[in-house]
Amino acid sequence: MLNYWWITRPKRKLNSIPEVLACCASVSLDCEWQGNIYSHLAFEKALEDSGLKRRGERRDQRGGGGRTYFAWLSSLGLIFTHEATGQTKLTLAGEAIMNGDTPVNIIRNQILKYQFPSPFSLSPATSKTRVNERFKIRPFRFLLRLLTDARLEYYLTQDEIAKIIVTEAERETDKCYNYIVDRIIQYRSYGDEILQNDFFEKYAPSSGKVNTEHPFSHLEDLANTIVNWLEYTQYISREVTDNGCRVIKILDDKMDDVNNILKNTSNFIDRPNEQEYFQRKYGLDPNHQKDNRNLSETHTITAKIINEQKIKQAFITESLKSPIASITPELIRLIAENSGIEYLIVEEILNKCYPRGAIGAFMTEYFEMAFKGREEAVDFEKATVQLFQNVFGFSAKHVGSIGLTPDVLLLSDDDGYQGIIDNKAYSSYSINNDHHNRMVHNYIENIAHYSNNSYPLAFFSYIAGGFGKNINTQLNKITTETGISGSAVSVSNIIKMVEKNQCNPYSHKTIRDIFSCGHQVSVLEL
Repeated sequence: MLNYWWITRPKRKLNSIPEVLACCASVSLDCEWQGNIYSHLAFEKALEDSGLKRRGERRDQRGGGGRTYFAWLSSLGLIFTHEATGQTKLTLAGEAIMNGDTPVNIIRNQILKYQFPSPFSLSPATSKTRVNERFKIRPFRFLLRLLTDARLEYYLTQDEIAKIIVTEAERETDKCYNYIVDRIIQYRSYGDEILQNDFFEKYAPSSGKVNTEHPFSHLEDLANTIVNWLEYTQYISREVTDNGCRVIKILDDKMDDVNNILKNTSNFIDRPNEQEYFQRKYGLDPNHQKDNRNLSETHTITAKIINEQKIKQAFITESLKSPIASITPELIRLIAENSGIEYLIVEEILNKCYPRGAIGAFMTEYFEMAFKGREEAVDFEKATVQLFQNVFGFSAKHVGSIGLTPDVLLLSDDDGYQGIIDNKAYSSYSINNDHHNRMVHNYIENIAHYSNNSYPLAFFSYIAGGFGKNINTQLNKITTETGISGSAVSVSNIIKMVEKNQCNPYSHKTIRDIFSCGHQVSVLEL
């Protein structure tokens, strides 16, 4: 039994959850899972064929890899075993992902509801990953609460999570919470000296053997995965302070969202020992308050059902690569090739299941690009082109490769203007003197160098993970020199625009007004 928080991690990040879920649905849905080695092996092979799991020899042919990924999906409340039939079923949250709803919204909801105890944490007593029942806590809500605490200067480190929080945070009571705050403050002053003498006996890894060279490695790996999960919610980012310390902080434009979450004092999910009851309550997506489905009827697995699951799997894979605003002939051909199913069948199923496309899935990747620095700078620029072209209907070009140019040029035939965007993949971007001069002299004054269009330039804009405190002053200096109004838009607000556009499309005039506002755009202006 583990004496600290535990989450399973076949992959350390959650980005691939939609694809893994689609694989599971394609081979295991409505099939018996418990003790069915055939299903375990079929799921494992499907993961390998999709490139989601490294191919292994699987000499024992017991499907252990498939079971690990199945447990991952189950632990997030996306699937469960229907007790009357023994079959694998999707929860409402799992169905929502398969139906093309934005995965971040669904999985974020699951992360925030994640709790100890649960059917996953209460695995059989013989399991090495059973979590001690002293924990009654929603770990990710607890972490968000700590990140809003002025006493902790609104940050945590991975070390603090590994050595203090996952081992000692048992409950959500004020007494326990304040105790943890005090322990973190002590740790910042005295380091490992505050840990108990029997620390490694109390908090040993599941193997029972402590790595003598790196004795905290099992807890550090766990803490890193926990931060990755929290990062997927798009509420936090990793930052490096001026003194080189790596910290986790809530994004400036997400603090209100987090505070509203913490004000909601919802109850724990009860009856964690009853797997189906718990999973159906835990697996409610944001659009449902109760799961009233009757799942007892036995369904014959027909060729049509199999084809539909294969097409959904191929579609979800593509939706993570680029924003799909509609079902096009090119997309149908691509899915037909990838699934091996004829064009007309693919066309029928895609139009039935995803009539409005599925833009939200791609936004997970787009958000991450905004914090990668130079690592994925070009990908971030090209993704911005795709969004403004496929979602907002501009003629958009990636011009960053020309040299001494902005990253993206926008042309609006609807409203007769040009706009330029510079992507900055940083969590707190400020316009330094060199970047100021580039925008003024190379990008704005020399627009004829990279555009042969006669439309007037309506705005310049920066898109980044976040911005420094002086960004509005810096924008105004550029406007004063050039006469062109600009803006700074966080990646979070670009995502909100994409979501709003699906329900009520923006006109190009409205987008021009937003992007030429002269300051950092707030969520209220979208």
